[in-house]
Amino acid sequence: MAGRKLALKAIDWVPFGEIIPRNQKAVANSLKSWNEILTSRLAALPEKPPAINWAYYKASVAKAGLVDDFQKKFNALKVPMPEDKYTAQVDAEEKKDVKICAEFLSLSKTRIEEYEKELEKMKNIIPFDQMTIEDLNEVFPETKLDKKKYPYWPHQPIEQL
Repeated sequence: MAGRKLALKAIDWVPFGEIIPRNQKAVANSLKSWNEILTSRLAALPEKPPAINWAYYKASVAKAGLVDDFQKKFNALKVPMPEDKYTAQVDAEEKKDVKICAEFLSLSKTRIEEYEKELEKMKNIIPFDQMTIEDLNEVFPETKLDKKKYPYWPHQPIEQL
């Protein structure tokens, strides 16, 4: 019975393997093999446990009433299914993570666009060996020296060197 419910929670190993860093592949393979071992053991279990042969024990046990007492207690025993406290929490965290990932993805796309514009700008500049200082300052404004604010060499604050 437990195997049937757990079969719904199968792991898709292909995307899992794609996101694992190289240095953790061995650990991931170990996790996968343990998962396969435990899943096969769970699948091998019967739906219901085998029935106890109470007649055999009544004939074999010398003390009268002991087996009847055990049978009555065994039949009265009800093991409750554990309460699932964490699925809702995990689902809420998953929704939050999906929102965070979507936001990160949109920010990454804007950064990529900015980097592509910058790369296009780099491709279109004239070669450095043909540039003059004015060309360099035009393409890279941060290299321009402020001779009015800093009249002495190196024409910029020492901290920026």
